[in-house]
Amino acid sequence: MKIGEKILRVESCSSTNDIARELAIGGEDEGTVVISEEQTQGKGRKGREWFSGRKKGLYISVILRPSKDDISLLPLLAGLAVRDAVFNSVGIRVRLKWPNDIIWNKRKLGGILCESSFLGNKLNYIILGIGLNINHLKEDFPGNIRLFAVSLKMIFKKEIDEEALLEELWKAIDRWYNIFSQGDERKIVHMFQEYSVIPLGKEVTVIIEDGHTSGVYRGIDSRGSLILERKGKKRNFCAAEIETIKGMIKED
Repeated sequence: MKIGEKILRVESCSSTNDIARELAIGGEDEGTVVISEEQTQGKGRKGREWFSGRKKGLYISVILRPSKDDISLLPLLAGLAVRDAVFNSVGIRVRLKWPNDIIWNKRKLGGILCESSFLGNKLNYIILGIGLNINHLKEDFPGNIRLFAVSLKMIFKKEIDEEALLEELWKAIDRWYNIFSQGDERKIVHMFQEYSVIPLGKEVTVIIEDGHTSGVYRGIDSRGSLILERKGKKRNFCAAEIETIKGMIKED
């Protein structure tokens, strides 16, 4: 089934990932999508809250059942799909912040949340969650994120056609998921770096659970880990190790 051929739409839910998870447990097909007009308990990376105002944003979850167990590149390909869909539907160029944020002019436009389930050592399903700020005005955002969040309407200065954006998103996810399924990790990594907010060779600081470390950003490896060089030695960080990164400056 192609992405978006089967869509479950709801007015409100705690989280679209929660509904998609229940559907996946019940055997729902790959490619099925859940869309909600609002989320009352929207989630971001590491359990952070994701503000999900009613009829303001795009809140969707996609059920995937990859044939391979190494799924570390899925957040990256999802970011690439969102980037393509936004550009193809409204002509806005956005950048990607490793591992899962959609960025415009240093402000957060959207995010990706992947959740997986295994049966023993075998991957059962993936829930690919996407949140994108579409028709918010600045005052729609809570005060604590107002300075850091942005919407397509705020950028484009007009109302955004959600259905046109969704059509482009289904096509883009399909395209990048096929690239992933065919094993072309190099293309995913290369294109993610092309649109990354972190330029190669940039000095950055990564915040980890027990402190922080600084070094020169050397890109992303074939498993989606960030490569940092410090005093001539390279260290790879997976997304789960890092709280946040400081030092992103690249803009169009």
